[in-house]
Amino acid sequence: MKKNIYFITGIDTDAGKSYATGYLARQWNKQGLHTITQKLIQTGNNGYSEDINLHRKLMKMSYTQEDKTQLTMPEIFTYPASPHLASRLDNRPIDFNKIENATRILGERYDAVLLEGVGGLMVPLTEDYLTIDYIGDKGYPVILVTSGKLGSINHTLLSLEAIARRNLSLYMVAYNLYPETPDQTISDDTKRFITKYLSRYFPETRMVEIPVIK
Repeated sequence: MKKNIYFITGIDTDAGKSYATGYLARQWNKQGLHTITQKLIQTGNNGYSEDINLHRKLMKMSYTQEDKTQLTMPEIFTYPASPHLASRLDNRPIDFNKIENATRILGERYDAVLLEGVGGLMVPLTEDYLTIDYIGDKGYPVILVTSGKLGSINHTLLSLEAIARRNLSLYMVAYNLYPETPDQTISDDTKRFITKYLSRYFPETRMVEIPVIK
Protein backbone atom coordinates (compact mmCIF):
# COMPACT_ATOMS: atom_id res chain seq x y z
CA MET A 1 0.00 0.00 0.00
CA LYS A 2 1.43 3.38 -0.99
CA LYS A 3 1.85 5.87 1.83
CA ASN A 4 -0.42 8.43 0.22
CA ILE A 5 -3.69 7.40 1.87
CA TYR A 6 -5.11 9.82 4.44
CA PHE A 7 -7.99 8.74 6.66
CA ILE A 8 -10.52 11.48 7.38
CA THR A 9 -12.53 11.08 10.55
CA GLY A 10 -14.58 13.47 12.66
CA ILE A 11 -15.13 14.33 16.29
CA ASP A 12 -18.73 13.17 15.82
CA THR A 13 -21.27 12.35 13.12
CA ASP A 14 -22.05 16.00 12.35
CA ALA A 15 -18.53 17.42 12.19
CA GLY A 16 -18.75 17.89 8.42
CA LYS A 17 -16.32 15.21 7.24
CA SER A 18 -17.77 15.01 3.74
CA TYR A 19 -17.60 18.76 3.26
CA ALA A 20 -14.03 18.91 4.58
CA THR A 21 -13.00 15.93 2.44
CA GLY A 22 -14.34 17.50 -0.75
CA TYR A 23 -12.80 20.87 0.06
CA LEU A 24 -9.37 19.45 0.84
CA ALA A 25 -9.39 17.36 -2.35
CA ARG A 26 -10.29 20.46 -4.34
CA GLN A 27 -7.46 22.46 -2.78
CA TRP A 28 -4.87 19.71 -3.15
CA ASN A 29 -5.75 19.33 -6.83
CA LYS A 30 -5.38 23.09 -7.29
CA GLN A 31 -1.92 22.81 -5.73
CA GLY A 32 -0.95 20.16 -8.28
CA LEU A 33 -1.39 17.08 -6.09
CA HIS A 34 -3.55 14.68 -8.12
CA THR A 35 -6.14 13.75 -5.47
CA ILE A 36 -9.17 11.46 -5.35
CA THR A 37 -11.62 10.77 -2.52
CA GLN A 38 -13.03 7.46 -1.37
CA LYS A 39 -15.79 6.55 1.07
CA LEU A 40 -14.83 3.70 3.39
CA ILE A 41 -18.40 2.48 3.88
CA GLN A 42 -21.55 4.32 2.77
CA THR A 43 -24.79 3.74 4.63
CA GLY A 44 -28.26 5.06 3.91
CA ASN A 45 -27.90 4.78 0.14
CA ASN A 46 -28.57 2.23 -2.57
CA GLY A 47 -26.13 1.92 -5.47
CA TYR A 48 -24.47 5.30 -5.00
CA SER A 49 -22.74 7.38 -2.32
CA GLU A 50 -24.21 10.73 -1.38
CA ASP A 51 -20.89 11.63 0.24
CA ILE A 52 -18.96 11.02 -2.98
CA ASN A 53 -21.59 13.13 -4.75
CA LEU A 54 -20.85 16.00 -2.35
CA HIS A 55 -17.11 15.56 -2.83
CA ARG A 56 -17.43 15.86 -6.60
CA LYS A 57 -19.71 18.90 -6.31
CA LEU A 58 -17.19 20.69 -4.10
CA MET A 59 -14.35 19.59 -6.37
CA LYS A 60 -16.34 21.00 -9.33
CA MET A 61 -16.04 17.83 -11.33
CA SER A 62 -18.27 15.08 -12.67
CA TYR A 63 -18.05 11.40 -11.81
CA THR A 64 -14.67 9.85 -12.53
CA GLN A 65 -14.18 6.42 -14.06
CA GLU A 66 -13.31 5.22 -10.57
CA ASP A 67 -16.68 6.49 -9.34
CA LYS A 68 -18.53 4.74 -12.16
CA THR A 69 -16.84 1.43 -11.31
CA GLN A 70 -17.44 2.07 -7.59
CA LEU A 71 -13.79 1.93 -6.59
CA THR A 72 -14.48 5.10 -4.60
CA MET A 73 -17.58 3.63 -2.98
CA PRO A 74 -16.85 -0.11 -2.65
CA GLU A 75 -19.31 -0.90 0.14
CA ILE A 76 -22.83 0.59 0.26
CA PHE A 77 -25.62 -0.36 2.66
CA THR A 78 -29.18 0.86 2.55
CA TYR A 79 -30.01 1.64 6.18
CA PRO A 80 -28.76 5.01 7.53
CA ALA A 81 -26.94 3.65 10.56
CA SER A 82 -23.55 2.63 11.88
CA PRO A 83 -21.93 0.07 9.53
CA HIS A 84 -22.22 -2.80 12.00
CA LEU A 85 -26.01 -2.32 12.11
CA ALA A 86 -26.51 -1.39 8.45
CA SER A 87 -24.60 -4.50 7.43
CA ARG A 88 -26.70 -6.70 9.68
CA LEU A 89 -29.96 -5.23 8.42
CA ASP A 90 -28.90 -5.78 4.80
CA ASN A 91 -27.91 -9.33 5.75
CA ARG A 92 -24.50 -8.91 4.15
CA PRO A 93 -21.08 -8.73 5.83
CA ILE A 94 -18.68 -5.91 5.04
CA ASP A 95 -16.10 -7.02 2.50
CA PHE A 96 -12.91 -5.49 3.87
CA ASN A 97 -10.78 -7.10 1.18
CA LYS A 98 -12.86 -5.34 -1.45
CA ILE A 99 -12.39 -2.01 0.32
CA GLU A 100 -8.65 -2.45 0.72
CA ASN A 101 -8.21 -3.52 -2.88
CA ALA A 102 -10.12 -0.45 -4.08
CA THR A 103 -7.98 1.81 -1.90
CA ARG A 104 -4.81 0.18 -3.23
CA ILE A 105 -5.84 0.76 -6.85
CA LEU A 106 -6.72 4.40 -6.15
CA GLY A 107 -3.38 4.86 -4.41
CA GLU A 108 -1.60 3.60 -7.52
CA ARG A 109 -3.50 5.92 -9.84
CA TYR A 110 -3.43 9.13 -7.79
CA ASP A 111 -0.90 11.14 -5.80
CA ALA A 112 -3.19 11.20 -2.77
CA VAL A 113 -6.35 9.46 -1.59
CA LEU A 114 -8.63 11.05 1.00
CA LEU A 115 -10.45 8.13 2.58
CA GLU A 116 -13.53 9.33 4.45
CA GLY A 117 -14.70 7.23 7.36
CA VAL A 118 -18.12 6.94 8.98
CA GLY A 119 -18.77 9.20 11.96
CA GLY A 120 -16.03 9.28 14.58
CA LEU A 121 -13.11 7.13 15.62
CA MET A 122 -15.10 4.77 17.82
CA VAL A 123 -17.85 3.96 15.32
CA PRO A 124 -18.16 0.16 15.11
CA LEU A 125 -17.64 -1.36 11.69
CA THR A 126 -18.52 -4.81 13.04
CA GLU A 127 -19.50 -6.05 16.49
CA ASP A 128 -15.85 -6.28 17.54
CA TYR A 129 -13.98 -4.00 15.13
CA LEU A 130 -13.99 -0.21 15.44
CA THR A 131 -13.02 2.47 12.93
CA ILE A 132 -9.95 3.27 15.01
CA ASP A 133 -8.93 -0.40 14.80
CA TYR A 134 -9.07 -0.23 11.01
CA ILE A 135 -6.97 2.95 10.90
CA GLY A 136 -4.39 1.41 13.20
CA ASP A 137 -4.20 -1.82 11.23
CA LYS A 138 -3.63 0.06 7.96
CA GLY A 139 -1.31 2.67 9.44
CA TYR A 140 -3.07 5.57 7.72
CA PRO A 141 -2.24 9.14 8.79
CA VAL A 142 -5.33 10.77 10.30
CA ILE A 143 -7.05 14.00 9.35
CA LEU A 144 -9.40 14.90 12.20
CA VAL A 145 -12.34 17.18 11.37
CA THR A 146 -13.60 19.39 14.17
CA SER A 147 -15.84 22.45 14.37
CA GLY A 148 -16.64 25.53 16.40
CA LYS A 149 -19.97 24.45 17.84
CA LEU A 150 -20.55 24.13 21.58
CA GLY A 151 -19.11 20.83 22.80
CA SER A 152 -16.43 20.56 20.13
CA ILE A 153 -13.56 21.12 22.55
CA ASN A 154 -14.58 18.10 24.61
CA HIS A 155 -15.14 15.87 21.58
CA THR A 156 -11.90 17.01 19.97
CA LEU A 157 -9.80 16.34 23.05
CA LEU A 158 -11.38 12.90 23.51
CA SER A 159 -10.52 12.09 19.89
CA LEU A 160 -6.96 13.34 20.35
CA GLU A 161 -6.60 11.20 23.49
CA ALA A 162 -7.72 8.14 21.54
CA ILE A 163 -5.31 8.92 18.70
CA ALA A 164 -2.40 9.34 21.12
CA ARG A 165 -3.29 6.19 23.06
CA ARG A 166 -3.36 4.11 19.86
CA ASN A 167 -0.14 5.75 18.68
CA LEU A 168 -1.74 6.85 15.40
CA SER A 169 -0.17 9.47 13.16
CA LEU A 170 -2.16 12.72 13.28
CA TYR A 171 -1.40 14.49 10.02
CA MET A 172 -3.89 17.34 10.24
CA VAL A 173 -6.75 18.84 12.21
CA ALA A 174 -9.32 20.48 9.94
CA TYR A 175 -11.29 23.23 11.66
CA ASN A 176 -14.58 23.23 9.79
CA LEU A 177 -16.51 26.50 9.55
CA TYR A 178 -19.34 24.90 7.56
CA PRO A 179 -22.15 25.27 8.35
CA GLU A 180 -21.58 28.70 9.83
CA THR A 181 -21.62 28.62 13.64
CA PRO A 182 -24.33 30.89 15.11
CA ASP A 183 -22.20 31.80 18.16
CA GLN A 184 -19.03 33.42 16.87
CA THR A 185 -17.66 33.93 20.39
CA ILE A 186 -17.73 30.18 21.08
CA SER A 187 -16.39 29.36 17.63
CA ASP A 188 -13.44 31.75 17.93
CA ASP A 189 -12.50 30.53 21.38
CA THR A 190 -12.84 26.89 20.35
CA LYS A 191 -10.36 27.46 17.54
CA ARG A 192 -7.98 29.29 19.89
CA PHE A 193 -8.15 26.53 22.50
CA ILE A 194 -7.64 23.66 20.04
CA THR A 195 -4.77 25.48 18.33
CA LYS A 196 -3.04 26.00 21.67
CA TYR A 197 -3.66 22.38 22.68
CA LEU A 198 -2.18 21.06 19.44
CA SER A 199 0.91 23.25 19.74
CA ARG A 200 1.55 21.74 23.18
CA TYR A 201 0.73 18.08 22.64
CA PHE A 202 0.85 17.59 18.83
CA PRO A 203 3.41 20.18 17.69
CA GLU A 204 4.04 18.48 14.33
CA THR A 205 0.34 18.39 13.37
CA ARG A 206 -0.97 20.92 10.86
CA MET A 207 -4.20 22.80 11.56
CA VAL A 208 -6.15 24.14 8.60
CA GLU A 209 -9.40 26.04 8.36
CA ILE A 210 -12.20 24.78 6.14
CA PRO A 211 -14.13 27.87 4.99
CA VAL A 212 -17.73 28.21 3.94
CA ILE A 213 -17.70 28.20 0.16
CA LYS A 214 -19.93 30.97 -1.12
